[in-house]
Amino acid sequence: MDLKSGYPWWAVRNGLIHAFPPLQQDLRCDVLVVGGGVTGALVAHELSAHGHDVAVIEQRDIGWGSTAASTALLQYEIDTHLLELAQRYGQDAATQAYRACADAIPALAEVARGLDVDFRRMDSLYLASRRRDVPRLMAEGAARRGIGLDARWLDPEALQAGFDVEAGGALLTRRAARVDPYRLTYALLQRVRRRGGQVHDRTVLHSLATGTRGVRALTEAGATVHARHVVLAMGYANQGWLQQRVARNRSSYAFITDPIDADVLGRLQRTMVWESARPYLYLRATGERRLLVGGLDDAIDIPARRDRRVEAKAGKLMKQLRHWFPRLDPVPAFSWAGTFAETADGLPFFGPHQQWGARVHFAMAYGGNGITYSMIGAQLLRARIERRRHALEGLFGFARL
Repeated sequence: MDLKSGYPWWAVRNGLIHAFPPLQQDLRCDVLVVGGGVTGALVAHELSAHGHDVAVIEQRDIGWGSTAASTALLQYEIDTHLLELAQRYGQDAATQAYRACADAIPALAEVARGLDVDFRRMDSLYLASRRRDVPRLMAEGAARRGIGLDARWLDPEALQAGFDVEAGGALLTRRAARVDPYRLTYALLQRVRRRGGQVHDRTVLHSLATGTRGVRALTEAGATVHARHVVLAMGYANQGWLQQRVARNRSSYAFITDPIDADVLGRLQRTMVWESARPYLYLRATGERRLLVGGLDDAIDIPARRDRRVEAKAGKLMKQLRHWFPRLDPVPAFSWAGTFAETADGLPFFGPHQQWGARVHFAMAYGGNGITYSMIGAQLLRARIERRRHALEGLFGFARL
């Protein structure tokens, strides 16, 4: 399936950074990571950094699936509110999930340190889309502060003064960041190679056979990989390897503007914005002072139908942007859409599933927090492979189903 349409900015800006050789002969490794997007790259990077012999295979060019279409807003905030998670799974579990996401932001900063990937710490402004959303957001902010997380409430006057936005209120948090996910993926996998790992693109997984001591993976070209463990990090395509349905596919739409003068952008240079409406509008600036705007998610996952919607969705996104920020008059440069997967509770799945046994691990960083989840999942999967317990293995695993 084609995972994106239109002209995703990261691929346009960066091009095909590097071609890795297809796998043409058998190999052995500790861990085979299937999927060369940002999730697979973070998992492979974490494992190789701690002494594991890692090989990565990707059926397309590296980073050319959903990663190229990602808008890469890095937040601790989960699409499912803390209060709702607490109702579903209890206060302790909800607290663990939110704190883990908060800890993932500085962890990602450490991973990106020294890399030319446009990583920058940012603030996050969560707008009340409607007046009736104000009490809910105020209660959510109080709940977050109650577990030690940063969440400052801004009233309409403070919003107007600080951001020139008219809304009933908003939560302002300081722990967020941005990154170029496409460049990050390549940079991490090149690190993996320098550590002795192998990376192969244009290599399609055909089948898996599990045993008591390892997994045998066969590619469509006939090469065999013998690994102690396999991590499936293929985005939405992971669902094709499970009999149990654990998520639904959705599409999100986005456009990016020409560069905007710094005086016009103001605090938007360092503040990402999203809203309480569902589906929500979201936006953030790049290092070139372009504004990246996305949202209007829908349930369309048929590429041809999704493709036909890109232009109209971009127009609606522009209208919403002007509603919130009428002083902006941006010029759209490129627009696109991407397909992603979403779970019912907004949480990811990392770890083995009973269908495949203990040596096949799934990395399903589904939802709006995909890259943040992937940082957590990389650490969780390493703990699993090293036979250590991780505090989130139950909540972020298939056991919660």
